[in-house]
Amino acid sequence: MHDSQIPHEAVVISRTQESRSIFSIGLQFTDEELNKQYRFQPGQFNMLYVFGIGEVPISIVSDPQGSDEFIHTIRTVGRVTQILEQLQPGDRLGIRGPFGRGWPLQTLQHRDILVVTGGLGCAPSVSIINYIMLRREQFGRLAIVQGVKHSEDLIWHDHYQQWMQQPDTQVLLAADVATHGWPWHIGLVTELLPQVELDISQAATMLCGPEMMMHATAQMLLESKAKADQIWLSMERNMQCAVGLCGHCQFGPDFVCRDGPVFNYADVQHRLSRRGL
Repeated sequence: MHDSQIPHEAVVISRTQESRSIFSIGLQFTDEELNKQYRFQPGQFNMLYVFGIGEVPISIVSDPQGSDEFIHTIRTVGRVTQILEQLQPGDRLGIRGPFGRGWPLQTLQHRDILVVTGGLGCAPSVSIINYIMLRREQFGRLAIVQGVKHSEDLIWHDHYQQWMQQPDTQVLLAADVATHGWPWHIGLVTELLPQVELDISQAATMLCGPEMMMHATAQMLLESKAKADQIWLSMERNMQCAVGLCGHCQFGPDFVCRDGPVFNYADVQHRLSRRGL
């Protein structure tokens, strides 16, 4: 059986530079039996371990059944990610995982889905979109609302163009600050919500991004008659052990690594407005 508590060796299969500070790497275990056993759900994460340096939690953006490799999109922000950024196909690292609670997509078949993402931390939401696109007939309408601080921060341009061409799919993009030629909305991502072409009161909504943005978005959705228990969000904390032992990612009575990172909004809405949680 696959032991997620032990780092297992993996090899880099592919690498893509998404922007100046964001890159993606596709991985496979060097043990073929582990590749057969390994299973994950959209929204879960792995701990990527650089031998002798340390490990970091990174969301899995690829589909559970869409490829022979599993893909992580990483922003370079610290010592471990700086080393990960230097890895090329053929290089090796360690993996523990998968960990956490993912998006409840298997329970939402035939429902309309609204995905709202803000900032650069959009990898958890991409796993939702990849999952739905490969099973398009199992879901209703899909609305993707993505906001970035600066227009140059937007990555996956080709993906958004492809998603725009899919049936029953709406893509809305926004930038707080835009360079000349930006063809989409200039302003906050929440300003796009009135343009969403599905019944928000009946849709399931997935949120990812800064906590203030997710809380503000959820409040606007509730004003549009959305149900609190039909809103889910992906939380981000300093996750170090990934199994709820070290306490670094405590979020009220929960640990984000073990009880999240995906939470139902009805369970955590009162915590989002409190400092220090």
